[in-house]
Amino acid sequence: MGSDAASDTRQRDTGHPAPTHGVTSEVGNLRAVLLHRPGDELRRLTPRNNDQLLFDAIPWVERAQQEHDTFAEVLRDRGVEVLLLADLLAETLAVSGAARIQGISAAVHARRLGHTLAAELAAQLRAISAPDLARILMAGMTFDELPFAADDTSLVRRMHHGGDFVIDPLPNLLFTRDSSFWVGPKVAITALALPARARETSLTDLIYAFHPRFLGVRRAYESHTAPIEGGDVLLLAPGVVAVGVGERTTPAGAEALARSLFDDGLAHTVLVVPIAQNRATMHLDTVCTMVDTDAVVMYPGVRETLTAYTIRRTGDTDSCVVTGPDPFLPAAAAAMGIGKLRVIDTGTDGVTAEREQWDDGNNTLALGPGVVVAYERNEMTNARLEDSGIEVLRIPGSELGSGRGGPRCLSCPLARDSV
Repeated sequence: MGSDAASDTRQRDTGHPAPTHGVTSEVGNLRAVLLHRPGDELRRLTPRNNDQLLFDAIPWVERAQQEHDTFAEVLRDRGVEVLLLADLLAETLAVSGAARIQGISAAVHARRLGHTLAAELAAQLRAISAPDLARILMAGMTFDELPFAADDTSLVRRMHHGGDFVIDPLPNLLFTRDSSFWVGPKVAITALALPARARETSLTDLIYAFHPRFLGVRRAYESHTAPIEGGDVLLLAPGVVAVGVGERTTPAGAEALARSLFDDGLAHTVLVVPIAQNRATMHLDTVCTMVDTDAVVMYPGVRETLTAYTIRRTGDTDSCVVTGPDPFLPAAAAAMGIGKLRVIDTGTDGVTAEREQWDDGNNTLALGPGVVVAYERNEMTNARLEDSGIEVLRIPGSELGSGRGGPRCLSCPLARDSV
């Protein structure tokens, strides 16, 4: 595990106070973040399966790792503690037998593999080292890689090709934003919509439930039925949350999140924002992210058409009232208690704006008010941000972006200062 997380575990063991986690905005000074350095799971991508696994191209893994290392180093240089998901998962599996059992159970299904093969594989996985088990849970396993010889007891094994997956890989773990997000001092475990990503939350859940760093952390929201993904959730201001509804998050998921946040006193207003159900706008943060306390970068193709339904709790009752839809920008500003949101467009013409929106020009990660990390390739958007007084820290992303995600998608903030 990285030195930061290992040091934190030692602090817990010696009785020192646990670090404070919590996020109340998109732009408060970032103190700690969860990333996943791409690994063997990306090496599972082929032209035959990349569409099913939600990648638009086959990434050059070594270059993707270099790009990710640059991203992590930019964060560290700005004083951000960087925790890596693979390290946390391996440590979790090392300290908790329950975590091992749950992780294996989520990955090995008798319904798919048959009772005989599933039971034998689960038994083998329970006996291997924590780092090896973590790698398999993330990178998957093929029939050729089964750790025991074939026999005549499994029809499933006889009828599959050796390169077929016994355990599916999780290449989208790279995008740590989606499987969990923080609202105030609590963490929300999401329900990912597409089959290729469904098991990601099982690993995130293990880390938050069993890793020593997160002992005592409480859950803000947990759903196993209505899909909601972290890329659709923007913390516009303390108590004000925007939720995109489109390809990945459903209206039922947005409503369930709103009610949970109201019950926990974590929000007073939730804006539900319909977005187009297509690959280019899979999440709200693909068309809009915050870059300052009163400013957003936004795809101009939706600036005038984006709307919002506003959900508020009525009085002291458990009932909610829904109003709208109203234009998103004025509704957001009103909920935030400011006169107007500043809007910085991606590109000055339609073609450039569309190209840079596709390349995650809107998907920036704020390290503090007016300071963001962005992909270097979006030259026009970055120039417009700087012309508007925003400091832009550029990182390479030619390979990281092949799964359609920018710096915000690649990161799950664990702690931010209040604004």
